[in-house]
Amino acid sequence: MDGQENEQRNTGDNGAPATGRTRRWTIRPQRTGRPDRSSRLRRFGMALAVLAVALAGVVIGTYAGGHVSTDIGPFRAQLKLAPAVAGSTTVDIPPLGALQLDSHDGPTHLTVELGSLDQRRTEAIINDPASINRASQSAVEDVRTGVMRLGVRTLGCAVLITLLLAALVFRNVRRTAWAGGLAVAVAGGSLGLSAATLRPQAIEEPRYEGLLVNAPAIVGDARRIANDYSKYAEQLRLLVGNVSKLYTTVSALPVYAPAPGTTRVLHVSDMHLNPTGWSLIQTVVEQFDIDVVIDTGDITDWGSEPEASFVGSIAQLKKPYVYIRGNHDSGKTAAAVARQPNAIVLDSTTTTVAGLTIAGIGDPRFTPDKNTSPAGSGLTKQVAERVIGAGEQLATTVRNSPQKVNIALVHDPASAGPLSGTCPLVLAGHLHQRQVSKLPQVPGQQPTQLMVEGSTGGAGLRGLEGEKPTPLSMSVLYFDQQKLLQAYDDITVGGTGQSQVNLERHVIKEPAKGEQVPVTPTPTLGPATPTPTR
Repeated sequence: MDGQENEQRNTGDNGAPATGRTRRWTIRPQRTGRPDRSSRLRRFGMALAVLAVALAGVVIGTYAGGHVSTDIGPFRAQLKLAPAVAGSTTVDIPPLGALQLDSHDGPTHLTVELGSLDQRRTEAIINDPASINRASQSAVEDVRTGVMRLGVRTLGCAVLITLLLAALVFRNVRRTAWAGGLAVAVAGGSLGLSAATLRPQAIEEPRYEGLLVNAPAIVGDARRIANDYSKYAEQLRLLVGNVSKLYTTVSALPVYAPAPGTTRVLHVSDMHLNPTGWSLIQTVVEQFDIDVVIDTGDITDWGSEPEASFVGSIAQLKKPYVYIRGNHDSGKTAAAVARQPNAIVLDSTTTTVAGLTIAGIGDPRFTPDKNTSPAGSGLTKQVAERVIGAGEQLATTVRNSPQKVNIALVHDPASAGPLSGTCPLVLAGHLHQRQVSKLPQVPGQQPTQLMVEGSTGGAGLRGLEGEKPTPLSMSVLYFDQQKLLQAYDDITVGGTGQSQVNLERHVIKEPAKGEQVPVTPTPTLGPATPTPTR
């Protein structure tokens, strides 16, 4: 027995069991319960691929389907949606230009382009002016309906394009479904964020581009712009109605209708003998129905007697023209301005025009040539004493005025410091660069806002020294019945050889406190402070 058992074991050990069959042994790896590294990388790469396809599908779908045609009043309009870094809206009104609105957040940009007029409705408007009111009444609902259609169409196209793209790339139902779901989340989330952050009041402060003369006629008065949706809707109706008039009449453009009691002031500065500035001033005076023009100096370059003829265009404006002398203007220049029938020259004096009490002082320097004028090379201690001293002199004039002064005028902003607390607004020039700030507030005194105008003449020949011509700048200031600054329009025209026109409106929420802008310290009679001299 034992021998047989040993024989059988030996036989089994040699791979030949008693049954005569061969047994095969397999060694299997032990499972750890976690996928190996290469598997995780493949899954991560596939997830990124699905996400990339979804994003590509959303972008392609938005460009391909993110546009609809709709009627807005008498117009056939195109609404377009496009991906963007920051949300905004552009309203194109050919050939007048465009309005840029900071209307919402989110990665979407909406373009509303007013296209051709419907012939039947246009004829109805021409024959019956009341049709404008009826057409404009439906403008808000037209826009709302068009935007909703645009959103649905964009979402549908984005998802469809994503599904088709994913099917072609992956050829896998599960991955295609994941890509479609991501497309719904991305496109729907972007549209939802835009809708949730909609700011109807953005129409309150648009940025205009295009033909300058039409901008105020289209938008209307600054203080009639709305903060709530109902008034926003009213402004949209006004916009459509006014644009309809512009397109359907051959008579003069609609007159800019100001709010009752509004006083409009045009602030110009640093003309520097540029004749183009006069034609621009004339246009703005007429189209904005300006009440007063204020010039903060440097109307000439050298202050010579032949240059005095340049100021003759003041009389053609036929509006009060309040002027102070700049450092490029001589006494002869100031005298030539004073001879104009509508001009008022201030030199530490006050005047009341259109209900506004204005005080002003000329620049104490006459430095037409900085190379030969040591006083014009910077704000040295000697210059500081004169420039800041002029501000102190004007501050005394303001305090002694029997009437409350609404606006103080200096040429160099360095003169503005002593005027803090004496009046709500100080206007200046000299720097050839527009700046808005507040003066350091004197305890117990009213806040004072400082507005520095750019060069209305594009800095003259100096404007051609840089790589780009200096733009022509001016501002329209709107004062309420209390003679506080309530809004202003910054107007910029491309420099010599350029024709781009921009108008940007700013509305001051609390006129009594002034605009919410940084406080800018002004030079004092301490250590010398280097500043640019123009």
